[in-house]
Amino acid sequence: MLLKTFGWSFAVTVAGLAAAGVFWGWQGLAIVGILSILEISVSFDNAVINAGILRKMNAFWQKIFLTVGILIAVFGMRLVFPVVIVAITAKLGPIEAVKLAINDKAHYQELVTSAHPAIAAFGGIFLLMIFLDFLFEERDHKWLAWIEKPMAKMGKLDMLSVIVALVVLLVTAMTVATNVAHGGGDKTGTVLLAGVAGLITYLVVGGISGYFEDKLEEDEDGEEGEGGDEGTAGEKAAVPAANGTGAALGLAGKAAFFLFLYLEVIDASFSFDGVIGAFAITNDIFMMALGLGIGAMYIRSLTVFLVRKGTLDDYVYLEHGAHYAIGALAVILLATIKYEISEVVTGLVGVVLIGLSFASSVIRNRREGKPGDPTGAKAEVTSGV
Repeated sequence: MLLKTFGWSFAVTVAGLAAAGVFWGWQGLAIVGILSILEISVSFDNAVINAGILRKMNAFWQKIFLTVGILIAVFGMRLVFPVVIVAITAKLGPIEAVKLAINDKAHYQELVTSAHPAIAAFGGIFLLMIFLDFLFEERDHKWLAWIEKPMAKMGKLDMLSVIVALVVLLVTAMTVATNVAHGGGDKTGTVLLAGVAGLITYLVVGGISGYFEDKLEEDEDGEEGEGGDEGTAGEKAAVPAANGTGAALGLAGKAAFFLFLYLEVIDASFSFDGVIGAFAITNDIFMMALGLGIGAMYIRSLTVFLVRKGTLDDYVYLEHGAHYAIGALAVILLATIKYEISEVVTGLVGVVLIGLSFASSVIRNRREGKPGDPTGAKAEVTSGV
């Protein structure tokens, strides 16, 4: 199981570190290794969030996530994205931007860093919307009940998460964006525009994927009511449940496609701070892409591992911890528009929150007499925290 899931990650790690040693020597080897660890620590909560979405898909789309998705994550976000940012910021062609990244690394780093306010506003608001929609949603299991119960009641108000996100964006633009650390000057307009773009992206991609998912569930309910058990081949497929105890609906067709896009945008939002933070270690785009790419491979493998083991079903507060980590990351991203915050802090916040939620899940399972038992009844319970 471990080798099957992490085999490609192990292989890419060996090949990547070997390539780093050949091209850049021991120093390059160390830098690539550090970047890999940085990416894993910063994006660990990303794996938990991804697993919660990926388990809704059928086997085919899970493979797409591991193949096409990893190409987008490694080459698209870790290599192409910074070059595109430079091309747009400096009004250069793509070839000129690549030449600049190779021949004038210091100026290239300066241009990417100057674009940080827009990147942070887009990613921060997108991630904030994920956290708010989770927080305002009524759910069976509550981790921090003293927060989640009143928030779920407030969530009955339509579009509350959008209103809160816009208020946060406005406050950010009128405070930290007025005198930014990256690029200097007043970036109020840039932050407002990028934040609204992040909000629109979330609403469009999440809304479309949610629409097709709801439609798929309605179609299945209708067929069950008619006594039929045959699905529409282009829209759904039955796949084994993650815990191996039965059949579960695996999304396919349009629903899975838009969920896949949603996953990729989430990954992009998580990668923003990693890409910017990597410049504190190196400004070599190829070394950066290799190190962050290795880390991204492990996040992908960890996502699939969580799905196949049914971990989110066994440890019900893990998703809570991951979403709180997302909320913290969103706030940190917005704060970095003006203030320098170490990536170590970002990574530790996520790891601590997920670790606490895992510990709460273990305590809950023991109290309920089903430690790690995916077949146990999932009664509504609060952690009492």
